[in-house]
Amino acid sequence: MSTVARLGVSFAGPLVTFQDGGRFGGLRFGVPASGPMDRLAHAAANASIGNDPDATTIEVSRGGVVLDGVAGSVTLAVAGGGCIVDHRGTAEPGWTVLTIRAGERVSVRAGAWGSWSYVAIAGAPVVTRWLDHTATHSMSGLGGGALVAGQEIKVEGARVEPVRDGEIPVPDFARSTGRVRVVMGPQDQHFEDDAIAAFRSSPYRLTDAFDRMGVRLSGPPLPLREVLSIPSEPIVRGSIQVAGDGVPTVLLADHQTTGGYPKIATVVSADLDAFAQLRTGDVVEFEPIDAAAAVALARARADQVTEFLSMVASPGRTITHRLRAENLISGAVSGQSVPGTD
Repeated sequence: MSTVARLGVSFAGPLVTFQDGGRFGGLRFGVPASGPMDRLAHAAANASIGNDPDATTIEVSRGGVVLDGVAGSVTLAVAGGGCIVDHRGTAEPGWTVLTIRAGERVSVRAGAWGSWSYVAIAGAPVVTRWLDHTATHSMSGLGGGALVAGQEIKVEGARVEPVRDGEIPVPDFARSTGRVRVVMGPQDQHFEDDAIAAFRSSPYRLTDAFDRMGVRLSGPPLPLREVLSIPSEPIVRGSIQVAGDGVPTVLLADHQTTGGYPKIATVVSADLDAFAQLRTGDVVEFEPIDAAAAVALARARADQVTEFLSMVASPGRTITHRLRAENLISGAVSGQSVPGTD
């Protein structure tokens, strides 16, 4: 017999939505992939409680979210940014696993850094699907949708896994260093030489024109050699397109599928998750690399992420968890040492 839990939404800030791993394969039909802004944090939250890395989570903006235990119990994981998690009146840093029971409250709010956090649920939240995915496209609302105060979330097959409660290690590559690697092009040849030099060497600042579609940057303008109108062509996450005013925009999870603005460069996939966690006012500098280096970097990062998620998925991910999983009393009675505690 499956266990059902219910969570109530007491508060949800703007752009707090349900997201799964993404709706891939639809760009040619004009359907954005959407999915998490920070794919690493989304996968880490899921893996830490034994979910599939692409399972549905609640993506939390800096506006925050407050969840109440209405019925039953269920284990939650929170990862992404330097968020603050308050559970039963105790505030602690994010990247943690906890169990919420009926009558308890969990809040997630912005901390010292980061823009997006993820609440994974040990079970199957009953969420609206569109084209077989819960990923929410923020402009249309299609998918699981935005969370609103007063909403109730039913969780089927709810699991309680206290052995997993506690810290999730934060990888050092989860936070941006401010250096963002890019591959130049495909229309960089249409920009003035001074524009290319400025893009390669000048700092740019994130503006408050920032949402799930992309973020506009403030810095030296990037003028074209001439008025240019190119045929609309496919766009990818990380494209840096430049409008007629010379202002660059980095496209993110809900980017449009095609566009006619020239693209001066593309952010490499390995740097996109950390870039998405930057905030208004943060400064970045772009570091051009060639396509071969970008491919090698993508492969190396994929291996790095796979290793990290494997570690996070283990109930013994930290020494505290390994000790908790051992039967210390039987070891003391038998006189045998406990592995990993010598």
